[in-house]
This record gives sequence, structure tokens and C-alpha cells, in this order.
Amino acid sequence: MRVKTRQQEIQACSKALAFLSSDEAHELFSRTLGFVQVSVSYNSKRRTQVSQLLQKASEKFNDPRLSMLASHTRMDAFVEVKKAIQEMVDKLGKEKKDEIKHKDWCIEELNNNERDIDNKNRDKADLTAKVEDLGMSIDTLAKDLENLKADVTELGIQLKKAGENREKENKEFQVVVADQRATGKLLAAALDILKGFYDKAALLQKRAEAKNELTQAPPPGFKKQESSAASGGVMGMMQGIIDEAKAMEAEAKRGEEDAQVAYEDFVKDTNESVEEKEKDITNKMDMKAKAESDKVQSETGKEATMGEIEQLENEAADLHKSCDFTIKNFDNRQAARDDEIDALKQAMAMFSGASFSAFLQNQVNFD
Repeated sequence: MRVKTRQQEIQACSKALAFLSSDEAHELFSRTLGFVQVSVSYNSKRRTQVSQLLQKASEKFNDPRLSMLASHTRMDAFVEVKKAIQEMVDKLGKEKKDEIKHKDWCIEELNNNERDIDNKNRDKADLTAKVEDLGMSIDTLAKDLENLKADVTELGIQLKKAGENREKENKEFQVVVADQRATGKLLAAALDILKGFYDKAALLQKRAEAKNELTQAPPPGFKKQESSAASGGVMGMMQGIIDEAKAMEAEAKRGEEDAQVAYEDFVKDTNESVEEKEKDITNKMDMKAKAESDKVQSETGKEATMGEIEQLENEAADLHKSCDFTIKNFDNRQAARDDEIDALKQAMAMFSGASFSAFLQNQVNFD
């Protein structure tokens, strides 16, 4: 509709210029034929007709430039009208260049905006994935820390229990050693008494036997006086018990030593395990703190990126408001403006002496 209206406007201007050109031709012919004076009433009538035509076109097409040109036609010479037409041609040319420049700017800005939105959406996706990964890492580290702390606690309990057991075993060892030593000491004292008695008795018996050999033999019915046969067995048993007590004490000592070594090894291994786990706890706490810091930073970056995307989308909306009409109608508007410029240039050519009849062949009756 705009192109059609503009074309009709061009036709009106062209027809008006045709009338103006006819007047110029009349004046030119008058000067060529040597007529010094030109009919003022004729020129006034033609100017009035052209002015009325331009004013009518201005009202129809709602173009104030035609109204101004109609005023110039009534009041100014042809030179002024030509100047006004040339100004219109220049202005249309500038509008054409500006529109081309605006279209190029629109295409460039829309492409840049679309590229920026795509890049920011990729950044948003990367940050979203990073936030999710960091969240999973934080959860995993939190569980690992919980397990490590539970392990340290359990190792402490086991260490305490082992210490209590070691203390109990040592007390039992002390009791066993004390009992065995007391038993051995007691039996040794008893054995010494028995040994003292039987050794003395044996000595006396030997002396008596030696004496009896020189004296009378014992009467019938009496046995030879000798040491009790059971005495040797009792003392042997006592000696066996003493030896067994010593063996049990030695065994208890070896058991105590082995238990102490095992306890010390257990304490050493447990402390090393606790130390290792505590180091692991410290490392994982540092990792968890860093992951939490990175997660906060990534979330902040994601929010900032989303804000930038929203801003770019708003810019895209503004660009479309400013550019969609220009881009969509660019070819038609450029063609219409070119037609308008061509018509004005043809009118200028008529002012410069071009064939009026040739010009009219390409025009459509405005009425």
C-alpha cells in the first residue's frame, strides 16, 4: 500500500512538473523567437493549475513536501522549484543510504545478538552441569567424611578396649606369677625341711647300721630300721610341683611378653590408621570447602549469565521492533524510493530542456 501510494505521489509530482516544464518551454520559445515580453496572465494561470494539482496530491497522499512545493510553485520562479526538487532528490538519496545502512546494522546486530544468546546459553548449560557435578561431589565428600569420622571413633573405642583388656591381662599375669612364686617358695621350704630331716635320718641310719653290725641283731619280729619308702615319692612330687610352678611362671611371662608386643603393635597400627584417616579427613574437608566455594561461584555465575541472557533477549526484542519492518519491506521501499528519485530526475531533465512529449509518454493520468 505504501509503495502504491508513493507511486501515485510520484505520478502527481511528474504531472505537475510536466506543466511546469510546459511553462518553461513556453518561456524558452519566447526567448528563442525574440519576444521580450511573456504573457503574465498565461504564466499565472499555469502556475495556479500546477499549484492546485500539487495541493490536491498533497492532501491525497498526506505529504507536506508536496504542499510546500505547491506553495513554491505559486510564489517562486522555476529555478526555486528546481532547487526544491533537487533537495527532495538529495533527501530521498540520503534516506536510501540511511535505510541501507540501517538494514546492514540491523542484520549485523541481530546476528551478533543471536550469537551472544547462543554463547550465553552454552555458558548457562556448562555452569548448570558444573553446579550439579559439584553438588554430587559435595554429597560424596560429606558421606566420606561421615564414614571416616565414624571409623576414627570406632578405632578409638577399640584402642580403649584393648588398653583395658591389656591392663586386665597384666593384672591376671601378676596374680599368676605371684601365685606360682608363692607356691614354689612354699614347697621349696617344705622340701628343704623334708630333705633336712631325711638326710639327717639317713645319716643316723648309716651310723646305726654300722654300729649294729658289731652288736646284736634285732630280735625276731622286728624289721630293719630304714627310711620310709614313700618319702622319696612325696619329695619328688613336691619338686615336680615346684618345677611346674616355675614352668608356668615362665610360660606366663612369655604370654605376657607376647600379649604386650601384640598390644603395642595394635596400638601402633591403630594410631597410624587414625592418623591416616585424620589426614584424609583434613584433605576431604579442604576439598569439600573448595567444592562448596566453587559451587557458590558457579551459581553466582549462572545467575549472572541468566541475567545477561534476559538482557540480550530484551535487546533482541528492541532490535526486532526497530528492524523487522525495515528488513521485511526493504526491497519494496528501496524500489519505491528509486522510482521516486527517477521521476524527480526526469522532472529536472524537463526543466533543463528535455522533450516534454517524450516525458509524458511514460506517465499515467493522475486523474
